[in-house]
Amino acid sequence: MRATRSISVEKPNPFSLRIGAYRELVKFRLSFLVAFSSAFGYALAQPQQINWVGLFWLSFAGFLLSGASITINQVLEQKYDAKMKRTQNRPLPTGKISSKEAIAFAIFLGLASIIILWIVTNPLTVSIAFISMVLYSFVYTPLKRVGPIAVFVGAIPGALPPLLGWTAVTGVLSVEALLIFGIQFVWQFPHFWAIAWVADEDYQKAGFKLLPGAGQKDMRTALQIMTYTMLLLPLGLLPAKFGITGINSAIVVTVCGVLFLSQTFRLMLDNSRKSALRIMFGSFLYLPIVQIAFLLDKM
Repeated sequence: MRATRSISVEKPNPFSLRIGAYRELVKFRLSFLVAFSSAFGYALAQPQQINWVGLFWLSFAGFLLSGASITINQVLEQKYDAKMKRTQNRPLPTGKISSKEAIAFAIFLGLASIIILWIVTNPLTVSIAFISMVLYSFVYTPLKRVGPIAVFVGAIPGALPPLLGWTAVTGVLSVEALLIFGIQFVWQFPHFWAIAWVADEDYQKAGFKLLPGAGQKDMRTALQIMTYTMLLLPLGLLPAKFGITGINSAIVVTVCGVLFLSQTFRLMLDNSRKSALRIMFGSFLYLPIVQIAFLLDKM
């Protein structure tokens, strides 16, 4: 008789699974984008050579702040996340992490972020960071079940990271700071509404009301998406007008704006999920390309 070989199956490392769950909790990619936007504002505000140590700590604090806000959001929406296909496998609905653990984690991240900012920046930046966390976690989150006003409120903390970076360097709220805030603020609307269009069926299960107007996937909603996308064209040229950047980035921003805008016309024609997806992915590309163009132009 031939001896049968036993096949050993390697068991997953519990520690690795735990780390992976916490990584999911902070939405690593989204928090990284917040850190990048903070670094963008910081680098753009530097009058001469970039302070790389300061940039690192500011970006790290921005990452922690985002992680804390997102974790609180998931704690408050745990029962709603369990109802939606796109979120039902998150750490809290699946029980990978308990609510108490998540709350303790959020407190740790939030305090660490504020302490770092207090040490390396200034009171204005710390205040903006605190306001951002409160608005996202405790105002925007519950408003998602009230109506589309949530998108307006959520766009404020969503646009604060570059402002955070700018004030960390300058210590003041200048016209230039408000310009880079304004670009990211207006960008939030087509970005949010495209996501809301794509995920509408899931959002309805949780009672989230994020689409504008009557909340329908129709011509009126598509028109609003187009209008806000169109506003990005003149806004994108203002940094060059005020001398923050130059003509090269103005050309890049205009081309990106026109391409982004062109995607909205298809949505107006067919009101389809596919067209909304194109706008969503277009929004993911638009912001980092524009920010990198601004930085390169300044250098």
